[in-house]
Amino acid sequence: MNQTEFKRRRTQLMKMMGKNSIAILPSSSEIARNRDVDFPFRQDSDFLYLTGFNEPDAVVVLAPGRKHGDYILFCREKDPEKETWHGRRAGQEGAIENYGADDSFPIDDIDDILPGLLEGRESIYNIMGLSADFDQQLIGWVNHIKVQSRNGKQVPSEFLALDFILHDMRLFKSKAELKLMRQAAAINVVAHKRAMRLCQPGQYEYQVSAEFDHEFKRNNTQHAYPAIVGGGANGCILHYTENTDVLNDGDLLLIDAGCEVQGYASDISRTFPVNGKYSAAQREVYEIVLAAQTAAIKTVKPGNHWNDPHHAALRIITKGLLEIGLLKGNLATLIKDQSYRQFYMHRTGHWLGLDVHDVGDYKVGDQWRLFEPGMVLTVEPGIYIPAHSKSVPRKWWDIGIRIEDDVLVTSTGCEVLTEALPRKMEDIEALMAS
Repeated sequence: MNQTEFKRRRTQLMKMMGKNSIAILPSSSEIARNRDVDFPFRQDSDFLYLTGFNEPDAVVVLAPGRKHGDYILFCREKDPEKETWHGRRAGQEGAIENYGADDSFPIDDIDDILPGLLEGRESIYNIMGLSADFDQQLIGWVNHIKVQSRNGKQVPSEFLALDFILHDMRLFKSKAELKLMRQAAAINVVAHKRAMRLCQPGQYEYQVSAEFDHEFKRNNTQHAYPAIVGGGANGCILHYTENTDVLNDGDLLLIDAGCEVQGYASDISRTFPVNGKYSAAQREVYEIVLAAQTAAIKTVKPGNHWNDPHHAALRIITKGLLEIGLLKGNLATLIKDQSYRQFYMHRTGHWLGLDVHDVGDYKVGDQWRLFEPGMVLTVEPGIYIPAHSKSVPRKWWDIGIRIEDDVLVTSTGCEVLTEALPRKMEDIEALMAS
């Protein structure tokens, strides 16, 4: 992403903060996996949003009106020996030339420099609780100034929630962000199609999951979250990630997988028959979920609110379960009593962006948030019927179905970013046979 985009974000944030404030945000740190091995590094999403800087052990400081520039980046120094072992570092020169910092200092010098940047500021914007160690370090810097207050040093008088304003900014995607999200969606669609074409009875879930590894890696991207590849009974476990069981003839396979491009996520779920043909019972349930998703997507438009898709989906699902005999009673009463939760126990979507469950309030005060252009969300109704469910005939056992797509709110309605991946049963069966 162009550095102009990051500068625009920082400028917008600082206008909202005001001149007598300062924002301080640490990067993610490397996390040990086991002896001498770290997990793959993933930058903190807020830090990435403001800087594009993808190294650990860094701190960004935004100081509106500072004489020598308002964007300061503390990061690791260049170190030829360590870079030989662990890879290149930007260093102070790279932070300025490649990442647009006005000033950059070694992270090891932060205790000497940061208190001076805090002095004279009225408000500190930060995200408390992100790192207990960093919280203590920040309090230590403030206390350092307090000790010198007798000498006329002005101490910041309040801590303010940086995430309150920053996360509202992140909720609305720019053209540059949407370009990356469309790329992620397109790569993910191809991966799901590969999985559908190559799936067959006797394979293992991990073999199908490997198709996503292949497609994501060859496009220089990575999983946005651990893939869910659940056959049969495993499709009724919402966050199943073991992906180790054999795929049996006659079972369904539920896949929930997505990649991220430069941090921006896609998130798709599809449920299809291992042998390429839906059974009669599977068809009945699938039609209900598909109708629920279609109805939910239609409600995604400016002026409608966050709960409208969920309300539309649960009404269709409850009505469908009533019609096929899995629920009994009056439709309005079943909805009021939430009887559907035996088979549909989650919400119909979530915000999508730099985090797969992205930031942004779902309510403003006590009211559901209204949809506005630039918001991106998932729409993902489902029905899950584990074996031995109470009063459920055997033909429905172990049917778990979820259909999920990524949806952008536009000025006139919505755009399904993942529209290229089939949802209708006849189209899925045709793709699997191709």
